[in-house]
Amino acid sequence: MLSHPTDLAGRRAQVAQALLARLPSHVVLHDPEDTRPYECDGLTAYRRLPMIVTLPESEAEVLSILAVCRELGVRIVPRGAGTGLSGGAMPIEDGVVLSTARLNRIVRMDPYGRLAVVQPGVRNLAISEAAAPYGLYYAPDPSSQIACTIGGNVAENSGGVHCLKYGLTVHNVLRVRVATIEGDVVELGGEALDAPGLDLLSVFIGSEGMLGIVTEVTVKLVPKPSVARVIMASFDDVVTGGNAVASVIAAGIIPAGLEMMDGTSVRMVEPFVKAGYDTGAAAILLCEADGTPDEVEEEIARMSEVLSCAGATAIAVSTSESERMRFWSGRKNAFPAAGRISPDYYCMDGTIPRKNLAQVLTRIEQMEAKYGLRCANVFHAGDGNLHPLILFDANKPDEFERAEAFGAEILELCVEVGGTITGEHGVGVEKIGSMCVQFARAELDAFFDVKRAFDPPFLLNPDKAIPTLNRCAEFGKMHVAAGQLKFAHLPRF
Repeated sequence: MLSHPTDLAGRRAQVAQALLARLPSHVVLHDPEDTRPYECDGLTAYRRLPMIVTLPESEAEVLSILAVCRELGVRIVPRGAGTGLSGGAMPIEDGVVLSTARLNRIVRMDPYGRLAVVQPGVRNLAISEAAAPYGLYYAPDPSSQIACTIGGNVAENSGGVHCLKYGLTVHNVLRVRVATIEGDVVELGGEALDAPGLDLLSVFIGSEGMLGIVTEVTVKLVPKPSVARVIMASFDDVVTGGNAVASVIAAGIIPAGLEMMDGTSVRMVEPFVKAGYDTGAAAILLCEADGTPDEVEEEIARMSEVLSCAGATAIAVSTSESERMRFWSGRKNAFPAAGRISPDYYCMDGTIPRKNLAQVLTRIEQMEAKYGLRCANVFHAGDGNLHPLILFDANKPDEFERAEAFGAEILELCVEVGGTITGEHGVGVEKIGSMCVQFARAELDAFFDVKRAFDPPFLLNPDKAIPTLNRCAEFGKMHVAAGQLKFAHLPRF
């Protein structure tokens, strides 16, 4: 049995020495100042300085890092580009961050098979840029697609504004190559339409780095539509706008994209992007049609008719590709736009049945008065994935605590109406307590059984996503004055 130093400095020196014996020096960051940029991901409210950061440049180096950590019993936090919004890449003080950012090579582009083989550090948008000369692209398009990586997308099962028609990451990944904690390399899925055996690919996608380290991903490419146009429909209240979403789907129309923004988010975004939004509207819908010119013309006409009958007060249709991109730029820049009007914001992520959209928006409006905080709502309306942006100032007493409680109540509301506590941002550390609201103990134990099968020593991203029995008990004891459950405290700011 190996003996380990009890102090953090001694432990850091021991692990760094073991890593440097197998890896080039530039792959291992162990000076605290060098590791500080990795103290959080996109959920910047929670921060923790990692003991060591590793930046492998090959699968062999990934395996070497896993071997050292396995031998010394060191916990590992996988990290992609750090754009995640649930704290899934928040470090552990006595652990190693394993970043796949330098595994950024496009291995193979196969236009005939309509697929691409890429390393996990390849940016989401870079795949479409490489496929563009072949008239193809990668469909999932998170708002952070200019920076987020495919490895992170796999970890969180990311979506995007076009996920209603084209699906999430799980629907667009054919195969992943994974390094396990035991030092094996396994391939889940394959390039064929189906793979033999259990569908472990679907188990792995969305597992938030708890089951293995992705070293290669095979993604599906789709033909770029010859034409795409988008409708911007205005509504004089959010309830009418929410009901219009259900009307579009009920009419048998599956738009390429169906997004909603309330009046707060519209007025927040327009000065920043100048997308041409109707700032007098209480809510707007963006509905896109793509395909051949005839298909698009017919679908735009059908959607316009449905939206008019559903109460739209104004309808504008993009007349050029530049105008279409401008309409979408507002929605995709909602998060940075929030930073212009509020010192801080807390981006939530939950999913509800479409039929409950208006009900949930009304309840969120009531919560704004309850917590004394504004909330801008932007979401993938077509599949019910909400992204409320709770605006607050961390420098004012109790505002962050109120924002946390506000967010927790939104997630509980999602469960109450038949939805879930996440859609594409994952659980991470942010929502681990809310898992106790949605799932019974037997279900949480089943999740642990899956993790145990992949990671027997529990070294991969521990204490994330799946709460322990003690964590659920702690969560149940923590109430705000009104009796609302709230998140357990973590190191922040």
